[in-house]
Amino acid sequence: MTTRAKIACLGAGRMGRGIAVAFAYAGHTVKMIDIKARSGEDFAKLEADALDEVRKTFVGLASLGLLTEVDVGPLIARVSVVPANQSNAALSDAGMVFEGVPEVVELKREVLALASRQVGPETIIASTTSTILVDDLSGAIVDPRRFLNVHWLNPAYLIPLVEVSPGAATDPAIVDAVKRLLEGIGKVPVVCAATPGFIVPRIQALAMNEAARMVEEGVASAEDIDKAIRYGFGFRYAVLGLLEFIDWGGGDILYYASRYLEGALRSDRYRAPDVISRNMREGRIGLRTGAGFLDYSGLDVDAYRVERLKAMVDLLRHFGLARPPVLDRS
Repeated sequence: MTTRAKIACLGAGRMGRGIAVAFAYAGHTVKMIDIKARSGEDFAKLEADALDEVRKTFVGLASLGLLTEVDVGPLIARVSVVPANQSNAALSDAGMVFEGVPEVVELKREVLALASRQVGPETIIASTTSTILVDDLSGAIVDPRRFLNVHWLNPAYLIPLVEVSPGAATDPAIVDAVKRLLEGIGKVPVVCAATPGFIVPRIQALAMNEAARMVEEGVASAEDIDKAIRYGFGFRYAVLGLLEFIDWGGGDILYYASRYLEGALRSDRYRAPDVISRNMREGRIGLRTGAGFLDYSGLDVDAYRVERLKAMVDLLRHFGLARPPVLDRS
């Protein structure tokens, strides 16, 4: 697959439009393919709606300083919408195809099966499903070696992270090629097993439900809970990953805190997984023992701490919360 591969999106809805913006911004041509047979009038309306949203997105990005208004026209020109009866021609020279139709297994299988017969033999095909396991779809694909799931987080054109989930038959070389393609447009791909919820949705579902539960229990107002997330939870995890943070403070702290919360709140949802206890038994506490979930052997720990703290100071400045010291100069 070339660095400027032609991109095709099966479906011209929200996901297809977001992916189109991301790739067009990075220099690729993108064809959004309508999956429904429509009258000429109905297709013209879909085409106008899709391209108008793409245009508005680019105009919005220009207002945020990511491009100039002069750039908008050339970027939009890289995106087109293709009617269903012209899908064969649109797919025949695509380097990569992203399926973005509604979360219905049989619909996805039908659309993917047809597309996999129309593309070239080297074309990579990806679903963007957020809920369906890749191997529930791969059986519909002609040559499932080149099929995997690529889960974008909305808005797809802004959020850097993309979760790449191969199936049982996916060729590892295809995974590497997709990672390179995504990195080439400024994304940060991570690879995860084919499991419900992938990485981010699985973690955020727990966090969102717990935040809602605290409102329900009267722990704090919605406003204060969100303030706590922005300036505490999110602030730290913008710099330190969750597992890195466990190592930063020490896995033993999480172990004892989890035991207390499980008892005090009478809920096993706070129970620490076995890996926390196992790490403690093996002396993998975190930074202070040289290993935890991550390996810190050979690391200049003092320099590492300074680098992470500097990133937090930069965030303080971003939020307008960095203040000079109060000194008594009398």
